[in-house]
Amino acid sequence: MTALRKRRVILLGSTGSIGTSTLKVTREIPDRIEIIAIAAAGNIEKLAAQARETGARHVGIYDTSKAAALRALLPDGVTLHTGPEGLLELATLADADIALIAIVGTAGLRPALAAIEAGKDLAIASKEILVMAGEIITAAASRRGVKLLPVDSEHNAIFQCLDGHRGGEAEVSRLILTASGGPFRQLPADQLSDVTPEQALHHPTWNMGPKITIDSATLFNKGLEMIEARWLFGIGMERIDVVVHPQSIVHSMVEFTDGSVLAQLSRTDMCFPIQYALTWPERARGGLQPLDFPALAKLEFEAPREDDFPALNLARRAGLTGGTLPAVLNAANEIAVEAFRNNQISFPGIWGCVSAVMDAHLVQASDTLEAVVAADQWAREAATAFCMENSDFRRHLRP
Repeated sequence: MTALRKRRVILLGSTGSIGTSTLKVTREIPDRIEIIAIAAAGNIEKLAAQARETGARHVGIYDTSKAAALRALLPDGVTLHTGPEGLLELATLADADIALIAIVGTAGLRPALAAIEAGKDLAIASKEILVMAGEIITAAASRRGVKLLPVDSEHNAIFQCLDGHRGGEAEVSRLILTASGGPFRQLPADQLSDVTPEQALHHPTWNMGPKITIDSATLFNKGLEMIEARWLFGIGMERIDVVVHPQSIVHSMVEFTDGSVLAQLSRTDMCFPIQYALTWPERARGGLQPLDFPALAKLEFEAPREDDFPALNLARRAGLTGGTLPAVLNAANEIAVEAFRNNQISFPGIWGCVSAVMDAHLVQASDTLEAVVAADQWAREAATAFCMENSDFRRHLRP
């Protein structure tokens, strides 16, 4: 019997929710996964504790001002990597098999590309990587012959449904992403303006970070996932749909040209997609609990309220237009979510900000990292001005 392989993992974003879940998976199957490097933005106490637990010999800290304090907390013999350059150093470590990028925002883009160029498989948990630079990332992965492994539960579900399918893209009718609908799924449209940040941060089924939780409430999370799916699976935006599934048990589906539908189901636990991404193409017996089907009272599906929650239409427009517009959508949404959390704009103001910034953008080709980063920066400035109700917004009407 052939021994199952052990994968050596670089984990960028180790102190966030995905990173924490990744370490939980590692504890359950230490014979299958070895964490050789970890990095975080600035939580040095948690990062140092993770270094001691995992025995990782390489640790990165993005905030260089905290490097000295972190050094004092790390075990002897650990190599410290600092700042954006430190992330690139970690992403290209020679003895790693795979890099899991779980960095929030755009900071994970260059490390992801560096890992691919170094011949590492890439487990993608950061939506920004493919939303902003899907053309660049997928072209690099194809050229280097590395695998892009989705960690998002929805894309991981589609990946599992397509895994081993011999017919190729021509036999796929559509991809169906499921959405919980968020906490305001049944809230009347005329009450959305009264939604508070505290209410938006209470997700009905998932325990996630604040940004992605609010994105789930606006449905921007699902819109970004539509663009991700377009690049991951080579399926046009016109064949990617969203259905609301409040129980979050069916994580996504693939409909084939003969009318058959394959779906992937599991408990609402991010450890499932993380474990499959890191052990693929094999499966591991760990501590994850299977579904108790008799205990499932019901599984519901309904159409999203696209007129009341326009994020899906905005994302569809960005994905169909292409170029730098998806990067602009992503950046404007990040700024708008932060402004909403700071009570600068209303909940519907998130959609309003993104729409206004997209309307103001002159779309460019997105075949270089420089063009993508420039569009991202422009959108952040424009969105900030919009959210501050600053008259300077007019000067941002063209990049």
